[in-house]
Amino acid sequence: MGYTPRLKEEYRERVIKALTEEFGYNNPMEVPKLTSIVVSRGVGEAVADRKLIDYSVDELTQITGQKAVPTYSKKDVANFKLRKGMPVGVKVTLRGDRMYDFLDRLITASLPQVRDFQGIKATGFDGRGNYSLGITEQIIFPEINIDQVKKIQGMNITFVTSANTDQEAKSLLTQLGLPFKKN
Repeated sequence: MGYTPRLKEEYRERVIKALTEEFGYNNPMEVPKLTSIVVSRGVGEAVADRKLIDYSVDELTQITGQKAVPTYSKKDVANFKLRKGMPVGVKVTLRGDRMYDFLDRLITASLPQVRDFQGIKATGFDGRGNYSLGITEQIIFPEINIDQVKKIQGMNITFVTSANTDQEAKSLLTQLGLPFKKN
């Protein structure tokens, strides 16, 4: 038998039971699950220096373990000297085992590296069961060598779930180990 990520096994064995008890699901297939994690970064300075996109692609590839792809502008914006089709950001969509591995590393190794960490805010839900989290520095990830960093940049991490409500999604993410702030 092959490798199974720790959080995936924990979801199957513990989280499904806990959420079924909390929300009263009749069928295990009703229980919400994490479908994907999207890690993205806007690189607005790439209008002037295209090398910044390559650096960002390399960094996100190191952090996630999956090749990052550049994102391109959809229209011209004269105030920003932006033309349609210019690269303006980088993103990675993680699914399956890589998603669970990334989540495990984020919870156990990266988030505790944040200065004065009290937990993550519970205000990033979108109303449809998805949660977005902003990271201000990429150097919290152990995969990044601080000596090779050209510029400190942040990133957005979006957790896409199959939950119907924010309450179900928060409960799912809490069970998986995301440390939300206590209010």
